[in-house]
Amino acid sequence: MRADMVRNRGLLIEAARTAFADGGVDVSIGEIAQRAGVAKGTVFRHFATKEELLAAIMLELLARLIETADRLQEATDAGEALHELMTDGVEALAADRAFCEVVGRPSLQNVEVRAGIERFAGAVEVLTARAREQGAIRNDVTGTDIVLLLGGIHQTAAPILDTHPEAWRRYLALAFDSLAPVNARTLPNPLIGGFQEL
Repeated sequence: MRADMVRNRGLLIEAARTAFADGGVDVSIGEIAQRAGVAKGTVFRHFATKEELLAAIMLELLARLIETADRLQEATDAGEALHELMTDGVEALAADRAFCEVVGRPSLQNVEVRAGIERFAGAVEVLTARAREQGAIRNDVTGTDIVLLLGGIHQTAAPILDTHPEAWRRYLALAFDSLAPVNARTLPNPLIGGFQEL
């Protein structure tokens, strides 16, 4: 890919990320092109549909979360490592409305996005297993539980994030404390096996 094409693609992804974060996924391609300082046709030369553009943003965010999860796998304190990963994950969701709004949309059927989700879920399972082994969390919590909690925590805080942008930290603390193996009731319906069936 030529240097100018690489530059334009980067500009488009950054402009789209900001536009989607500000206005959700209904932002027009025209507005994204304007923010990037390129012609509308340039957008379509890189991304045939809005879903492809959303998928590119998803892949960048997933890459960041996977990098964090991989870095934390050798941490001495697995409980703290899991907490750091969850903090990074919910913060990413709170900072980018489009990441959450795209869940369940057709772009999630993108093969690369699905593979990225599976890689992230696998890395989270490794961290979760280590935290269980160290007794930092209850022994019936799975990596799938943790991945789904990230979205749940964000959605809990979402209605007040405009006026209380750090509110997600309160609900993350509540959720993380609920993982502690103290006076815990057995969780029903364990989610095992990743996201293929979700």
